[in-house]
This record gives sequence, structure tokens and C-alpha cells, in this order.
Amino acid sequence: MRITQEEVLEKSCKEIIETILACLDHAIKGTIYLIGPLPELRAIRITSGVRDTEGDEIRWGLPEHSDYNFPGKTWLQYRDEPGRPLEAMAWCVERQRSWTADNPAEDTRSVRKQLVGELEDYHHMEPVLVRKADIYGSSDMLEYPLTWDGKPIWQDTEYAVVAVIKIHFLPNTIRRGDKSTKLVKRLARVLGSDILSLHLREAFCEVRRSFERKRLESCNELAHQLRNPIMKLGFIASAINAEIALLRQQWEHYISQQLPELMTKDKIMERLHQILVSRLDQLDGHMDLKVTAHTLLRKQKDFQQLGLHPSNGREWILRQIEPLWEAIFEATPLWSDRAEEVRKLLQSLKEAIWYGLDESIISRLNHIPEEVKETWSRLAYSEFSPENTEILEEILTFLEYAPIEITHGQHIRRVLSYLKSVTEVVQELEERANAIIDSLRNMDLEPIISSFSTEAAGEESCILSGR
Repeated sequence: MRITQEEVLEKSCKEIIETILACLDHAIKGTIYLIGPLPELRAIRITSGVRDTEGDEIRWGLPEHSDYNFPGKTWLQYRDEPGRPLEAMAWCVERQRSWTADNPAEDTRSVRKQLVGELEDYHHMEPVLVRKADIYGSSDMLEYPLTWDGKPIWQDTEYAVVAVIKIHFLPNTIRRGDKSTKLVKRLARVLGSDILSLHLREAFCEVRRSFERKRLESCNELAHQLRNPIMKLGFIASAINAEIALLRQQWEHYISQQLPELMTKDKIMERLHQILVSRLDQLDGHMDLKVTAHTLLRKQKDFQQLGLHPSNGREWILRQIEPLWEAIFEATPLWSDRAEEVRKLLQSLKEAIWYGLDESIISRLNHIPEEVKETWSRLAYSEFSPENTEILEEILTFLEYAPIEITHGQHIRRVLSYLKSVTEVVQELEERANAIIDSLRNMDLEPIISSFSTEAAGEESCILSGR
């Protein structure tokens, strides 16, 4: 039995919801809405899953009464307009930004609260973005939807919203920008790739109908279309390395805890922050300098949160932090008495980012076995790449059998296990794409016709189920 595009899309949406609910114990429900096409931007609820309160089973199904059940609502029906309730859906679609209701009492886009004064639950809504060129082609002839006062949306962005993910949480368990919302954002990229792949499959089928007529002309174009999804999935390596960065941060935090006398990266950054903010209020009237100072604050905060590899961290210090401090010293004497201390702190910072690999420091950690120290430090500073896939299995094994409890270790392991499955699927897709491209170049149509007429639907089903 053939599987339709709608069934494949629903399976993909369920896979995303299942992954989120599996990774986030405080997430209780997930719903995904499909958005499009231009200019109507109709929002339709695709699927909804609720965690069973008595176990980990998920109950699937759409509510009987919902404005977003088929046929859904058009942009004209949910956009912001004077005189009607504001909707979080309009925010996500128009601004291409997430909406987090971490305080229902202050949720300005709760329709129920605006209409009858009742509070809704805690939830996070994340738009799924795909490049406009990949979905709609050339943007020159696109007809954009308008805001209530006649202004077109999306003209100044290269992305289009193709779906919206909504996750409901237990009370008081989320806040804007926390790890839960960041995980939803990462998985929104996975769903975007799935939707893009479905779109490309439909496009390919259209091209195949005219393949006999334009065989030679279509060869290079189809080869590009088949390679394109693989290239778009390059974000997987970035997602894996982001989790490795979290493992690295936990290692550095452990060193800081065990060796409190050590002047670590975080202590240095805290001191730099104190020095900078101590005189910010004296910059009134110096707007350009005030902007520079606040930019420096943001760059220093980003440096702490990103968990960069030391080699990248050194470049960040040299290019993003040091020049801004020097610009401030040159522009104002306010911090002149602190200039020498700041420069010494920055030099110490370049050394502190390597403490996690410093054998003389690691040898002072007496509370964990030597093998654990060696493995943790080596894996924490590793980099995942398509040529270094075995490092992923090493990290998963280490996190599963580590003799000490690593903060967020199980969360990292769950996320990496999912990304490992996706990586394996991508490798299989790449092998198949290469085989099809070779067939195209050799003008051999049979493998292509067979692939996309009798097997493709079944294989997509396997991909979406992770087999």
C-alpha cells in the first residue's frame, strides 16, 4: 500500500513531538500546525499528542472543536488587527520568532484570557523556518501577505514559516530562552528539513513526468535537487557539537568546584563584568560609547554561554572582546585606572580556557578515577564531523557508564542518541542520492523510476520511524 505525502508529513510531525516529550519530562503535550502557501498562509493543525498521566504513552488525535482543525485559519483570520484578540500564531508567523507563555497571567496573546479572562497553560510556540528560495523559488514574483495596515511581511528575510510547533508544559517549569525552548528550536530545524524533503520529492515527481522530453536538460537540475537536502542537513553536526559544548561546560564546572582556588574562565568573566558595569551609569550623553559598552557586555555573556572550544574561544577573545575594551579605553578615561587589570585578566582568560586540557591541573583532581579524567577531558574537547562519527558512540558510552553523576549527562545522552539516529539516516540518504545521481549522469532511468514509484514511500516511512 502506498503512503501518501500527508501520511509521511504526519509521521514526521509525530516523530518530532515524541522526541520532545521523551527529552523533556515536564512537557505534557505537543501540537504542530502547517503554514502555507503564500499569500494565504493558512494555518492547519496537523497532529496533536498528549502524554498519558499514568505512563509515558502518548495519546494522538485532534480536539473535536478547534479553529485550526481543517480547513484551518487563513492569515487574514489570525493576523493582528485592531478590535480583535491578539494570537501567538500571528506573532510566530509574521515575526518568525518564538512565543513563550512562561507567565499565563501576563500572556498578552492568550485568546481565552482576552475574551473571557481565563488563564491558559504554560507553553512555547516555535516557528519552523525554511529558505523561501527552496520552497517558492525566486522571490521576485512572490505575493506577500499584508498586515492590517497594508505592510507586506517577509520581504526583508530570506526565510518562510512553513509550520509552527506548540509544546505545553507543567506549571512554572519553563522560561524564555531556557534549555527546553532551545531544544524545541533545534528540533524545529529537523522538521523544516523533513518538510523541505517532502517538497523536493513532490518537485522531483513533477520533473520526472517530463524527463523523457528533456532528459539532457534535466540531468544537472535533478542532481542538484537530490543533493540539496543532504547539504541542508549539515546543521546536524552543529547540533551535536552544541551538546559536546555542554559536556565541556560541565567538565570545566567540575574543575572549578574541585579546585576553588583556580582563577577559572567564569571567575575572570565575572570580574570583567563587574569592572564594566561599575561605571556604565556615567556614560549618559555618550551614546556611541554606551552602545559599545553594551555590545561588549553582550559579547562577554555570549562567550560564557556558548561553551566554545578553546581554539575558537581564543579567536573570540581576540576579535570580539579585546578590541571593544581597547576602544573604550581610547574613547574615555573612566576606566583608565582599571586598564592594566583588564589587560591582565584578558591574558589570563586566554590561558584559563585551556585548563580543561592542562595535565598539571587535571592531575590535581583526586576524587575521580584516572580513566574517567582522561576520557571526559578528551571527549569534552572533541569535535564531531562526518569524518569523525565514531566520537559520538564514545560519548554515548561514556555518559551511560560514567561512575560519577554528570550534571545534565542523561539529557545530553538522550539528545545525542536521537541525533545519532538522524545522522545514520542522512548517511543512508546520501548513499542513495549518489546512486541516483550516477544513474542520471549515465542516462539510466530505470533505477530512478523504480526508486520513486515503488519504494520511495516505504523508505520515507522507515526514515521517519528511525529504522
